Amino acid sequence: MSAQPFSGKKNQSFIWFVCFMAALCGLLFGLDIGVIAGALPFLSKDLNISNHAQEWVVSSMMFGAAIGALGAGWLSSHLGRKKSMLAGATLFVIGSLWSAFSPSVESLIGARVILGLAVGIASYTAPLYLAEIAPERVRGSMISMYQLMLTTGILVAYLSDTALSYSGSWRWMLGVIAFPALILFIGVLFLPNSPRWLAAHGRFNEAQRVLARLRSSDEQAKQELDEIRESLQVKQHGWSLFKSNSNFRRAVWLGILLQVMQQFTGMNVVMYYAPKIFSIAGFSNTHEQMWGTVIVGAVNMLSTLIAVGLVDRWGRKPMLVTSFLIMTVGMGVLGTLLHMGVETPFRQYFAIAMLLMFIVGFAMAAGPVIWLLCSEIQPLKGRDFGITASTTTNWVANMVVGATFLTLLDTLGNAPTFWLYAALNVVFILITIWLVPETRHVTLEHIERNLMQGKALRDIGS
Repeated sequence: MSAQPFSGKKNQSFIWFVCFMAALCGLLFGLDIGVIAGALPFLSKDLNISNHAQEWVVSSMMFGAAIGALGAGWLSSHLGRKKSMLAGATLFVIGSLWSAFSPSVESLIGARVILGLAVGIASYTAPLYLAEIAPERVRGSMISMYQLMLTTGILVAYLSDTALSYSGSWRWMLGVIAFPALILFIGVLFLPNSPRWLAAHGRFNEAQRVLARLRSSDEQAKQELDEIRESLQVKQHGWSLFKSNSNFRRAVWLGILLQVMQQFTGMNVVMYYAPKIFSIAGFSNTHEQMWGTVIVGAVNMLSTLIAVGLVDRWGRKPMLVTSFLIMTVGMGVLGTLLHMGVETPFRQYFAIAMLLMFIVGFAMAAGPVIWLLCSEIQPLKGRDFGITASTTTNWVANMVVGATFLTLLDTLGNAPTFWLYAALNVVFILITIWLVPETRHVTLEHIERNLMQGKALRDIGS
């Protein structure tokens, strides 16, 4: 069957529609990350739960996300990226409504696990789908748009929480997420399947038709499909490829390492416990803490625009090094200020400025670029396995961070806890320089060829 002819702006509009709808998964992801920060002070009073139980309420979503990411590999491989996103949207609706009507902390933890399953599926499938469907010249921007939607979701959740904080309606805070989840479900129904998934299942004519709608010419679509066919010549796939091919194992381990690095920057400590951090910095009024959290969300969202604008121009690697450096300074100075004491207004506001500086550092690269790299470095026959491994690692590490922050504060103290995260970011600068490749403006198949030929990891994008 012949491909559809190139239709110029119509193709471009379709590309952006597809990528925007897939990126809506990020919005739901962000809403679920952000909403708990504002709801936690109110539900902890209403349900009379301890600090330890609060850690479980926060980290139970990460536990569910780890399980969801594990299952997403099978779903995505067997049912396709599109049906996986539909499954995630359905679980978002169920988990949000269950959270809103939970009568006890045990029920709420159960609901948060369901939401975690949804987040795990979304965080796995959406970046993978975007990487497989976007043209290489804008692939970084498209996947960064997913992160932009994520940070927008966090900001919207903070605004919603702040508006509802005057009445203390934590059930509404948790329940409103069901509405955008329904919108996501409807939108995904109109998306095409990934051409690489279609080709991997022998559906080459369908893959050709999808590529013809997404590329600038029929010739480019045919050339890309030929490259996909070539990458499918690898006999093993998934676990068998991991066992037999040391080059593939290198990519899997790098993806795992990148996700550990992202989580141990300390960013989600800020997202989950923002009101608590504002309290430590001397802002004792609940409404001050809530509005401070809104500022955190706004800075996070706006700073992600740096990634959208620069990731395909400046490159992945220099952005990551700069990102970790900014976070090192932000966390290090914040810890020093807390050690000195924040009794004066100047020190209080300077501490918050350092917190916001840290957020800028994360949002400009460590957030979006690590998801981008993890979706780029895996070969087609091992992509589902490799991204399952890295995404599951992300959520296990996320759970560890979320479940230990309050304990670290109680055990080490405020300042040493933030110094610990600063020191980790120094380590991540060195790892980035040593291992991370530059992958802008090259096809996924080019990266795969270099990887499988045994090139050093830092050179597979050259």
